Amino acid sequence: MSPQAVLTTLLLPPILLVLACLLGGAMRWRLLAVVAALLLLALATPLVSGWLLVSLESMVPRGPPLAADATPGCDGPGAIVVLSAEAVRGQDGLDIGPLTLERVRAGAALHRRTGLPVLVSGGPMEPGGTPLAELMRRSLAQEFGVPTRWIETRAADTAQNAAFSVAMLRDAGVCAAYVVTHAWHLPRTLEAFARHPGVRALPAPVRFRRPPEADRLSEYLPRADRWTESWLALREWAGRLVYAVRG
Repeated sequence: MSPQAVLTTLLLPPILLVLACLLGGAMRWRLLAVVAALLLLALATPLVSGWLLVSLESMVPRGPPLAADATPGCDGPGAIVVLSAEAVRGQDGLDIGPLTLERVRAGAALHRRTGLPVLVSGGPMEPGGTPLAELMRRSLAQEFGVPTRWIETRAADTAQNAAFSVAMLRDAGVCAAYVVTHAWHLPRTLEAFARHPGVRALPAPVRFRRPPEADRLSEYLPRADRWTESWLALREWAGRLVYAVRG
C-alpha cells in the first residue's frame, strides 16, 4: 500500500474517529470520545452518507451523454475512457471489484450506443501486480464482447488516470472523450482532466443515487456499510480540496 493510501485511510473517518475515541478514552477526555462516537454513528446512517454522496452527484449533469456536447473546433467525442476503482482477490486470482465492474458495464453500454473505441485506465494495486486496466480489458472482451483499443496500465490515482489517458488520446488525435466513472467521482475526475489540455472530458456518469428522505425512520438507522459510502464521499471532498490547494 502506498504512503498516500495509508494517509487517506488514517486521516479520514471512520478510522480517524475510531482513533479519536481511543485517544479520548485513554486520556479521559470524555467530550472528545463522545463527539467522535456520535459522528461515527451519524456517518453510519443512510441519511448522512446519502447526502454526502448526493452533494457530489448534484454537480454532474443528469441524463445520457450527448455527442453534441463537444468542444469548439472538435468534430465530437472520439473515445470512451473507463476509469478503474478497485480489485478483489478470489480463488481464481485477481479480478475487478464491484465498483470497477459497474464502470466497465456502463462503458460497454456506451460503446454499443456510440461505436466509439474504448480506453481503460488503471495501474496495479501492488508493485508487480496485474494492472487493473488489463483486468478491465479482459472483462470487456469476455463478458461484454467489447474490444479495447487503448490500455493505460500505470495510473495509481485519479490524477494519473487523467494525465496518462489524455497523453494517449492526444497521440491518437482524439480531441474529446467520454469519461465513465461513478457520478460521485466525476467532479474530481473532471477537474483532473481539465488540468491537461488537448482532450475535453465529457461526463458519462454511472449510477446516480436516490436522495435520502428525511421523513423515513430507516434513514436514521446506522448500518455498517454506510461507513464505506461516507468514506468515499469524504475522500472525494478531500481530494478536491487538495486539487484546489495545489492550484
